[in-house]
Amino acid sequence: MDQRDRFVIGSLITDCHIFEGDGTRPILEENVRIIYEPGRRRVKLPAEVQRWRRDIEAEQQRKQAAGERFAWNNPRFAVENIIVSRSNETEEPLIQLSLCDADYYDFLATSINLDTPLREGEAATLRSQYLENRDPVEAPAFLSCSFGVNVAVETGPDRKMVFARRSVVVEGHNKERWNSSVNEGLAAIHDVPEDGSPISLHSVARRALREELAVQDDDKVELELLAFALDVRNHQWAAFYRAVLTDLTAEDLTARRSRGVEDKWEHDKFAFVPADPDSVLDFVLAPGRNWTPCAPALFYLALVRGAVLARQGNPSGRLDIEAAERRAMKRLKQATLTA
Repeated sequence: MDQRDRFVIGSLITDCHIFEGDGTRPILEENVRIIYEPGRRRVKLPAEVQRWRRDIEAEQQRKQAAGERFAWNNPRFAVENIIVSRSNETEEPLIQLSLCDADYYDFLATSINLDTPLREGEAATLRSQYLENRDPVEAPAFLSCSFGVNVAVETGPDRKMVFARRSVVVEGHNKERWNSSVNEGLAAIHDVPEDGSPISLHSVARRALREELAVQDDDKVELELLAFALDVRNHQWAAFYRAVLTDLTAEDLTARRSRGVEDKWEHDKFAFVPADPDSVLDFVLAPGRNWTPCAPALFYLALVRGAVLARQGNPSGRLDIEAAERRAMKRLKQATLTA
């Protein structure tokens, strides 16, 4: 078993470990430091992973030549480490994220092979050798060639929480699973500023909103970073954001998507659920609904943040969400007994 606790909501035990943040207060943008120097260091892959990567590259080149759907090898990053500390005065969280160069084929070579025997006839795998009975937070960088920004979106005027289901054509483990409202992987081609300034996770979140929901840079958005988390099943890091679209309704978003968005193919279904805790938790805990590992934790923390703001910043708003969770479980139990 992984030596980190997993997020639990109701009877749902997820594969998400919340590394920092509880939703009661945001992690300020200026308190996140990303250390990255383009081209200075590249992730180092073990020999077995290098072989898998070569096979993946050859297969994707074959697909491209044959006119089939193929995965473009976009430049991305490997997470070398994440360090959390506190400010002296207010004990606000300070995050230092160190990255080195990697690409999408590096990610595929590890992510789809975590449980593949490293050598024929032997039982050892990447998971057993580097993750099991160890702290996954301390895993080597080559296992962390993905950092995602996941956003829980609430519309403003009509107060709806936005849920998205990933389509069957996306790469990876989460096809046809319900997910965050929008999500994007940190990518060198999009997210490294040309002027040499530091990478901004807030900017990645705004890019995700634009590319998947057509929320433009001029739209008013209340955007807060709530947490950093780790998908311990697929070993992928994520930043959790809450975004309130001040002037946009669910109908506005539906209309904008109908007119085309950059990454429309990534999702095949959206649900707009009243943003009150009881409705959101009923949706999350509904039997038979398949989730990506970290989405339930993201939406829970978004509810906590909303409850804290409703109490004018009082952290005890978190208790309101725990009470709503108990009510949701009671309704679920009653529904099961009467079914």
